[in-house]
Amino acid sequence: MATPAAFVQAGDREVRVSSPDRVIYEATEHTPEVTKLMVAQYFADVGDPLMRALRDRPTALERWPSGVREGFKLATGPQDKDAEAFYQKRIAKGAPDFVEAVEITFPSGRKASEICPTEIAVPVWCAHMGTLTFHPWPTRRADVDRPDELRIDLDPQPGTSFADAVRVAGAARELLAELGIRGFAKTSGNRGVHVFVRIRPDWEFVDVRHAAIAFGRELEKRDHGVTTAWWKEERGSRIFVDYNQNCRDRTMASAYSLRPLPGAPVSTPVTWEELAELDDPRGFNLVTVPQRLAEQPDPWAEIDDVAHDLTPLLDLWEQHPVELNYPPDYPKMPGEPPRVQPSKKVAEHWDTDGNRVDT
Repeated sequence: MATPAAFVQAGDREVRVSSPDRVIYEATEHTPEVTKLMVAQYFADVGDPLMRALRDRPTALERWPSGVREGFKLATGPQDKDAEAFYQKRIAKGAPDFVEAVEITFPSGRKASEICPTEIAVPVWCAHMGTLTFHPWPTRRADVDRPDELRIDLDPQPGTSFADAVRVAGAARELLAELGIRGFAKTSGNRGVHVFVRIRPDWEFVDVRHAAIAFGRELEKRDHGVTTAWWKEERGSRIFVDYNQNCRDRTMASAYSLRPLPGAPVSTPVTWEELAELDDPRGFNLVTVPQRLAEQPDPWAEIDDVAHDLTPLLDLWEQHPVELNYPPDYPKMPGEPPRVQPSKKVAEHWDTDGNRVDT
């Protein structure tokens, strides 16, 4: 017999949650079993800090309606028809009236209406739909084509660790400070570290991406364990600064999102001092994070207090304005190098557009 629906108080609304006893995360040695109702209640409990990350932003949903299990897969394209989880980039038909949307444009030029959270009842309803991770755009509904956020994704590659990402994050903080910019750090919820910078919405996506490339190149000079190499075969055992996370329709897990890994880990904002001493980010999870917020302020409480000028980073770009590769689903972009793996370039002949030339 199906379990009756439950209700979660989310701000001024009661949000219905179906199948509340469905197990989303199995118990681990250090964490209890997590049900769908617990996920919805978690989002309500971290309401203000979560909305600081999501409010008025076009937001894609990462939905795991059957929960998280070993072997379950997230669909990343039409080839993954048997995947148990998927991204939702369009507002669902039948969504409640309080779930608002905003029109966005994909790199292909196609348009869509994407969820735009305006109150905490929206993430709680998304939990009812099986959402664990929110992927907000770095823009707000007032102007979805001009980012108000620079995102620095420090992504550990094979042979590196969370400790390496923490070390590089410290160097990133120093570089930002030299440029007169304040960055805010969070755990990725896995092995990486994310650094976010609020900026004035005066630039287009391509400018913000160039700023991220310039920042990554400067980090490479300061730490030989850093790379901006797009091709995995060239990265080695280094921390990859994923500059393409600043492209249109490229998103990262929001602050206070859950991640689909054992133990229900949370992408958690931390102070720089906390980050420097952090050994295991898995300690930040669905059980511990609400208690943490009850005992101390949100480390990102001041993130909206200043919107930085991007000019210092764009000046760095102009010192070496050499374009790097875009993601493969993007149309060919001006100045982009050939989309050919370096190992294949050696064996074959290619023109400047990345097309093989018969000789």
